[in-house]
Amino acid sequence: MFTTALPQQDKTQPGELPLDLFSAIESLKKDLNAVILAHYYQEPDIQDIADFIGDSLQLAKAAAQTNADVIVFAGVHFMAETAKILNPDKLVLLPDLNAGCSLADSCPPKAFAAFKAAHPDHLVVSYINCSADIKAMSDIICTSSNAVKIVQQIPATQPIIFAPDRNLGRYVMEQTGRDLLLWEGSCIVHETFSEKKIVQLKITHPQAEVIAHPECETNLLRHASFIGSTASLLKYCQHSPSNKFIVATEPGIIHQMQKLAPHKQFIAAPPINNCSCNECPFMRLNTLEKLYWAMKNRTPEITMAEEIRMAAWEPIQRMLEMSS
Repeated sequence: MFTTALPQQDKTQPGELPLDLFSAIESLKKDLNAVILAHYYQEPDIQDIADFIGDSLQLAKAAAQTNADVIVFAGVHFMAETAKILNPDKLVLLPDLNAGCSLADSCPPKAFAAFKAAHPDHLVVSYINCSADIKAMSDIICTSSNAVKIVQQIPATQPIIFAPDRNLGRYVMEQTGRDLLLWEGSCIVHETFSEKKIVQLKITHPQAEVIAHPECETNLLRHASFIGSTASLLKYCQHSPSNKFIVATEPGIIHQMQKLAPHKQFIAAPPINNCSCNECPFMRLNTLEKLYWAMKNRTPEITMAEEIRMAAWEPIQRMLEMSS
C-alpha cells in the first residue's frame, strides 16, 4: 500500500501585497501576456479570476491551444506538468509547488516500471492524474471525461493496464465490459465520502439526486443517479429537472454549480469523519496571494527533462486525437 504525506502550507511572506489583488493580477496578466487556467476544485476567488475553468480534459485542451506566453496553472502539479509537456517554450507557473496529488503519489515510477515490465503484452492507458514519469511510460492518456471512449476504441483482443486509479478503472470495466489490469492507486478525497451519511442525506432530502465522480468507490457509486467527470456533473445539474443535488466530488465544484444554477441547492457529500477531508488539501494550497506572487516573481516554474517531456507528449496527443 502506498501512503501520501499531506502537504505542508508555505507560510513565508515574499513581500507586501497590493490592496486590490484582483486588479493587480489583471495588470500582471497583461504585462506577461499570461493566461490563468484553473481547475473546478480551486477556491472561489481563483475560479472567479481565471481565464478558463475546467476539468482535466478541458484544461489539457486549453493548454494545447493557448497563444499566451505564460501559463499560470491554478491546480495541482500533474496538471501544470501537462501544460508544460504541451508547451515546452512557454513559462508554466504553479502558485505552490507543494500542490501535489495523492493519486499521482500512489503510483511511484520505479514500482510502476516493474509492474509494466511484468506484463509486456499489455497496452498502458493512464489516467491524466499521474506524474510526467508515468505518462512517459504510457501508451495513451485518458481523463474521467473520455476514459470509457478511449478504452472502447482499443481492440478487444489487446490486454490493457489501467493506471493509477483503481476506482475509475473499475468504473471503466463496468461500462465497457473489458477486463483491465488495474494499478491499485486512489484519491484520498474520493475515498473519504461516507456511504452511511449519504444514505442519511437521501432520507432527509428524498428529492435530491446523488451525482458522483467515478473516482469514488463502487459502493458509493451505486447510490448515484448520474456519474461523470467534474465538467459532466456541472452540465448535468444545469439540465436536470431536479432542484437539489448531493454532490460526491471535491466541493470546490459547487461554486460553479451555484453560479450556473442559482435557483438549485447543492449539498456536499460528507466525509466519514467530522472533518473537511472532502476538500483536497493539495488543491487548497493555491491561494490568490500565491497566484499573485507567482506572476510577480515568475516562479515557481515547472521544468522537466526533455526526454521525459517528449515521451509523455505522445500519449497525451493520442488522447487528444481519440477524444476529438
